[in-house]
Amino acid sequence: MATPTRNRNTTNDSGADKPNKFANAGAAAGGFVGGIGGSFAPPINITLNRTTNSDGGSGGGMQGGRPHAEALLPAPEFTSPAQVRQYCNTLRAAAVALSIEVAMGSEILKGVLAAVPDPQGRAFGSRIRAQKVARKMQRSADALRDAAMNAAACYSAFQQEFEEEINRVRHRARRPQVPQMNWTQQ
Repeated sequence: MATPTRNRNTTNDSGADKPNKFANAGAAAGGFVGGIGGSFAPPINITLNRTTNSDGGSGGGMQGGRPHAEALLPAPEFTSPAQVRQYCNTLRAAAVALSIEVAMGSEILKGVLAAVPDPQGRAFGSRIRAQKVARKMQRSADALRDAAMNAAACYSAFQQEFEEEINRVRHRARRPQVPQMNWTQQ
């Protein structure tokens, strides 16, 4: 319930108690959200972008705040299996993220273009034209998803094809066996 507060208006010296309408607004909102929290889960997307300018502001940095393609992937130096794995995992993660972004962009583009009136006045004419345009962007999202799958398959194929070389070095990289405590002998 709202709690009464003293009216502090200097023109009205009656000193009457007035209910404070906004005193428990937070509690009311919390009760509302808590009441529907079990059945309603809104989609929330959080994107954090951190850009640093390492060239000292000489004008050769990023244009428009977007990183270049070189910033998305590590350098293609494949001198160890770990670098192959890192490159493939980074490529897969970037392709998955871009695929999701492009698919959302496709849906947004379709919605925006569907709102444009059709020049011939045809029913659903704008929706059909918007679908034709957005289909191309959706195919781009599908291609990015396929690129992510192929990046994962690339590392898998690397492991299969070079299993002998990997295992030859792997046994040397193992830690020596540490004697374990045998609790059954007492």
